[in-house]
Amino acid sequence: MSAAPFPAAAIAGVRAAARDYLRITGSAEDAVIDRLAASALALAEAYTGTAILARPHEAMMAASGEWRALPVGPVSAIVAVAPVTAIDIDADGTGWVRMAAASPVHFTAGIAATWETVPAAVAQGVVVLVAHLFDQRTASAAPPAAVGALWRPWRRMQLTGARR
Repeated sequence: MSAAPFPAAAIAGVRAAARDYLRITGSAEDAVIDRLAASALALAEAYTGTAILARPHEAMMAASGEWRALPVGPVSAIVAVAPVTAIDIDADGTGWVRMAAASPVHFTAGIAATWETVPAAVAQGVVVLVAHLFDQRTASAAPPAAVGALWRPWRRMQLTGARR
């Protein structure tokens, strides 16, 4: 699966929040913080199984007459092109497709349109992780447990073999 890069405005929003959290007033560390922001957002998505910021995604789907769930959500739109034979999006944002042949499926997924609309707990976890990564650049300390605690309610688990 691949996703479009995080929007520049979102990275800038994370940077501003992290600079406030770290009490950094200058801009000398902005490039480092931007890289850490992208990493923290990617880790948040990997941990939660949820796209944090709405943007285009692509997933390679196998041929199957059965309904197959898209690997990340919540899905807001699926671009249906052959060999997709059917599409559906559940109320919880799970995207489903039936495929006549193996092919990539293009879709849009995310819980928030902008950094400012990311749920507070998810955003705080991202900022805390950025601060931790910034402070521990030369160490190998584990991230604070608070990060997982903030993100856990947003975690989407999918049981293997789950069917529609």
